[in-house]
Amino acid sequence: MDRILSVKEMRAADEYTVSALGISEDVLTERAAAAVADEIIKRLHGGRVLVCVGAGHNGEDGKIIARILSSVHGFTVAVMNVSGGMLKLFDRKFDIIVDCIFGTGLNRPVEGAYRQAIEKINASGAYVVACDIPSGLNGDTGRAMGAAVKANLTVAVQEYKLGHFINDGPDYCGTVIAKDIGISIWGEGFVSRLGREDAAAFFPPRKRNTHKGTYGKVAVLGGSKAFPGSALLALSGLGALQTGAGYANLAIPDCIYGVCAARVPECTITSLPDDGNSLVFDEQSLATLLKYDVIVAGMGMGVTEENYKILSYLLKNYRGRLVIDADGLNTLAKYGQSVLSDKLPETVITPHIGEFSRLSLKSAEEITADPFGMSREYAKKFGVTVVLKSAATVITDGESLFLNTAGNAGMAKAGSGDVLGGIIAGLLLRGESAALSAACGCYLFGRAGELAVERKNQYSVTALDFSSCLSDVITAVTGG
Repeated sequence: MDRILSVKEMRAADEYTVSALGISEDVLTERAAAAVADEIIKRLHGGRVLVCVGAGHNGEDGKIIARILSSVHGFTVAVMNVSGGMLKLFDRKFDIIVDCIFGTGLNRPVEGAYRQAIEKINASGAYVVACDIPSGLNGDTGRAMGAAVKANLTVAVQEYKLGHFINDGPDYCGTVIAKDIGISIWGEGFVSRLGREDAAAFFPPRKRNTHKGTYGKVAVLGGSKAFPGSALLALSGLGALQTGAGYANLAIPDCIYGVCAARVPECTITSLPDDGNSLVFDEQSLATLLKYDVIVAGMGMGVTEENYKILSYLLKNYRGRLVIDADGLNTLAKYGQSVLSDKLPETVITPHIGEFSRLSLKSAEEITADPFGMSREYAKKFGVTVVLKSAATVITDGESLFLNTAGNAGMAKAGSGDVLGGIIAGLLLRGESAALSAACGCYLFGRAGELAVERKNQYSVTALDFSSCLSDVITAVTGG
């Protein structure tokens, strides 16, 4: 599991390492520069190099990187001090540009000679390596501060930073690797990122003497005449079954029963009362769902008072684990979220930025400026686990914080969130914390999206492609 630090957390670790452990700043600077130079030597083997330096610590890193590369056969190196406005070296052709202008502490817009230098770096056609973070990118928010270097490779010093992965970060950082230079990291509360080994822990070998009831039951509640496929997508790739559920049920309005019945032969179907278009509240019918271990509710169900009654009933009477997605969230936003405060089930909500804006009454701009703080605050207020879906997804129960960076732009397709809901539901059966289960679900779904794009492309993939790749991802995670 990777740690991802804020600028403040990284600065505190730096200071502790220097003041308490007695490792000098000069030694850490040498180590940081050597780490970046080592990656350049290992990956690029030689070429004409321009090292762009600024006035701060990153500039010192750059000078040492230049010194190291100059001593290696095959590299010819020039150093340009951007803070002095010396931009004429850009008139020459370089194969590699090393960005050491700003560090993670930048908190103001990039202007003047610095902006000109960044623009010239981006127009150079060279392979760009950023030291710690691309210059111009905010280390906490991942936002470009007016202008930012577009790197091919970013070598993060000691730990990954939040800005590498959120908002503009992925578009500017390129490949990101973290290099240990001996800075002491202690304590808890850091943002964590799951990897293959963490996901593998959700799939231990199964005992032979078991049956479908051993592995739990999931129900998917949703759909309407206008959106018959939404609930299906949560089961279409049978995400809950593929991630381990033994039994799955599709609970849908009677008006779409004929459309859905033949599509999911592995599942049972509960046909619920409707008004010809969407569900209507019927306590007797809903009571049949209370026996399931996990319920996923909301996909394509519409935003109506009847659906609000349905959600309120589940929140007051259901004792399992409840995932609320899509129209379920929009229904709560419109008719009242107070029912979340006095609920019975352990609840996971899975909003994208727009849905979370309606729930939190915060603008998208405010949310993207502080996705960790906003989601954590909401999770604490209502006692839920929040899965805030975006290019990088934030998962929190108000205490633990996870960030999923697996996935790609091809996953920005209708139905993606529905499939993810089904995957998370299957993992919630394991008994691990809801936040950890949701983080694992996001990781598996992101990897499935990456595999689907490898097989097709970012434009042609669909939500069904992601779910069809899920079994291959689990095979890779578990080693077969």
